[in-house]
Amino acid sequence: MPGDQQPKFSDAALNEYRQLLGRYPTRQAALLPTLWIAQREFGWLSDATQDYVARLMELPPAHVRAVVSFYTMFHRKPVGRYLLDVCTNLSCRLRGADKIVDCIRRKLKIEMGETTADGKFTLGSVECLASCGTAPMLQLNQDAYVENLTEESTLKLIDELAARDN
Repeated sequence: MPGDQQPKFSDAALNEYRQLLGRYPTRQAALLPTLWIAQREFGWLSDATQDYVARLMELPPAHVRAVVSFYTMFHRKPVGRYLLDVCTNLSCRLRGADKIVDCIRRKLKIEMGETTADGKFTLGSVECLASCGTAPMLQLNQDAYVENLTEESTLKLIDELAARDN
């Protein structure tokens, strides 16, 4: 958010939040889905956004920060348009996840947790995506699995994603 502008949900996100509250017994119980709304709305969960959620939900800011820092699915810094979360748990590692990570690092010239200079790609890792039978694999933008990866298929995926912006 530019300057001193404080985050604020759009009308649509605020309506979604209000409807969400009706499905949970307490405000605190609705924190995770509210954080998902905030991350979708703002792209990541800055300190200011976490404070906004705390005020909105009438929860202590420290509680919101503790939840955000515990779960790796919440971004505490901006991520690229394409978030490539490679599963690095045992099954994926045994089937080549380290080669996939190295392939991505070389292709994009970034390290784990970094974003390309053009803001298109972020490389991340996750512990388990419950797809051991199709390892190695990655999750694209937290909503699509790409399984049975090889170095060739990984490079093709990156090229296809990059071409979407051209």
